Amino acid sequence: MNTALVTAIGSFSADIVIKNLIKSGFRVVGCDIYPAEWIADSGNVASFYQVPLATDEKRYVNSILKICREEQAKLLIVLTDVEVDVWNRYRDELALASVKLCLSSEETLLLCRDKRKLHRFLMEKGIGNPIPTLELLEADPEHLSYPAVIKPFNGRSSQGLRYIHSLDEMNGFLECGDTEGLIVQPYYQGSIITVDVVRQAETGKSVAVCRKELLRTPNGAGTSVLVFLDPVLEATCRDIANALDINGCVNFEFIQTEDGSYHMLECNPRFSGGVEFSCLAGYDCVTNHLRCFTGEAIEPLKEITGMYIARKYEEYIMGSKKQLP
Repeated sequence: MNTALVTAIGSFSADIVIKNLIKSGFRVVGCDIYPAEWIADSGNVASFYQVPLATDEKRYVNSILKICREEQAKLLIVLTDVEVDVWNRYRDELALASVKLCLSSEETLLLCRDKRKLHRFLMEKGIGNPIPTLELLEADPEHLSYPAVIKPFNGRSSQGLRYIHSLDEMNGFLECGDTEGLIVQPYYQGSIITVDVVRQAETGKSVAVCRKELLRTPNGAGTSVLVFLDPVLEATCRDIANALDINGCVNFEFIQTEDGSYHMLECNPRFSGGVEFSCLAGYDCVTNHLRCFTGEAIEPLKEITGMYIARKYEEYIMGSKKQLP
């Protein structure tokens, strides 16, 4: 039985990733920065390990490699952007340990994780109708439209996002704020649309499942969604995935404005926090993601059911303590 190591199993996508890997016959080992008693899914994996923060790169990498050796894990599945960035720099170490990194190529990840490069790429290809994106240091405040959105070029989960409502506010921010590595975009009023896309680079085949996010957490994870069919948007996402040479499951994010048009915001090159919505609607993104790295052909999209899906939180007793400190 093949063993897969799944990281950050306290994250939104972890539950369905673990369940569907086990259903597909994998032995699953999990890890997180927090102790097992704090992580509900720690009881659903064959072994659990607490690991250092990924920002502590050397300790984190060595810890993951040690787990892979001890558990004989041959597949590594990372669930957060910071880990995507780290392992994109440490591919050689995984290769030496005979561990398959279940992510797109280095070039693809570098493009997806840089909102400046991604915007230029999409504009050159003429696809995705991306939201205009400028480096803040190069933008002329007087020629920007307000409200404006400021965010890091490689940001994640809405971290560092800020809305600027006027020229005066922008000038004040530029005088007092740290502008290094920031981009600026016009604020588009509309609905957040996310699309889970599975593409197999070897065959070029891909599948896209769309959803409208009705309720979201402050860091951008959908909690109530509408899964829907839109052949035009699905075809656009397949074109983008082909252009980027995506391999595996990723998530594209768009804003749909009042006139019905879609404007691409970004690509999250890993499982989305709401990937279970797509699985419930009829396409197993998890199993087909793995097939992109094990040589099996991904399944075609047979039938997706349009539906409302809401997420709830559930409590688990993770242990007892006879005496409180």
